[in-house]
Amino acid sequence: MYGAILGDIIGSPYEFDRSRKTKDLPLFSPRSEFTDDTVMTIAVAEALMLAGVDADEETIRRNCIRSLRFWGRKYPWAGYGGSFHLWLQSPSPAPYGSYGNGSAMRVSAAGWLYDSLDRTREAARATAEVTHNHPEGIKGAEATAAAIFLARTGHTKAEIRDYICGEFQYDLSRICDEIRPAYRHVESCQETVPEAITAFLEGDSFEDVIRTAVSLGGDCDTLTAIAGSIAEAFYGVPEDLKQECLHRIPAQMREVLTAVRK
Repeated sequence: MYGAILGDIIGSPYEFDRSRKTKDLPLFSPRSEFTDDTVMTIAVAEALMLAGVDADEETIRRNCIRSLRFWGRKYPWAGYGGSFHLWLQSPSPAPYGSYGNGSAMRVSAAGWLYDSLDRTREAARATAEVTHNHPEGIKGAEATAAAIFLARTGHTKAEIRDYICGEFQYDLSRICDEIRPAYRHVESCQETVPEAITAFLEGDSFEDVIRTAVSLGGDCDTLTAIAGSIAEAFYGVPEDLKQECLHRIPAQMREVLTAVRK
């Protein structure tokens, strides 16, 4: 999950179309800070670990509701969307048909915790359904978790591309130079997840994937969190960036982050 959190932190100054559309940028600045992407990534990780690897989908959903609400209320200023903010405060939280990219940016732990692709997708689906139960919201979470699982289990980029295209029908035919000029801030899975995966496919190292994702612009922290989560599984994360990540998040988050990798 270092990749997702670093992507969020590094992309945060450039959210809302503030990117200069270049890879030549400082990785960290005084405005680099974690947002709701990191908070919810931690929340889902904690929920899945507490549920256990053999938990059924209902248990995962129940744990996710509890954990998302705990962490969301702990960091109420982190930048949640309006519908999710209402869900956090509702006395009876129910899914609200969202296809927003929040389901994909928070799912990375599902790509690390399970021993099979089917189980990974099942868990990812359950984490999305508590809020983002629109088919596109579920698809975004499953595709992201599947890409992470495939990347960490030794599959090539060509194999990952073919699987994502075949299973989820995302268009991965464009290169980043074709996406970049017209790409603008958008918060749907269907216009964020394919672009994030494309950034991963084009990058030639963890850092290059991060820089490529930021250069696309748009919802930069979320897009880069998704791309970074896959890049970590494929390339690993340099130790200096891991330490920078740990330095920039609170102690309680560090405990969850390090527990996922044990």
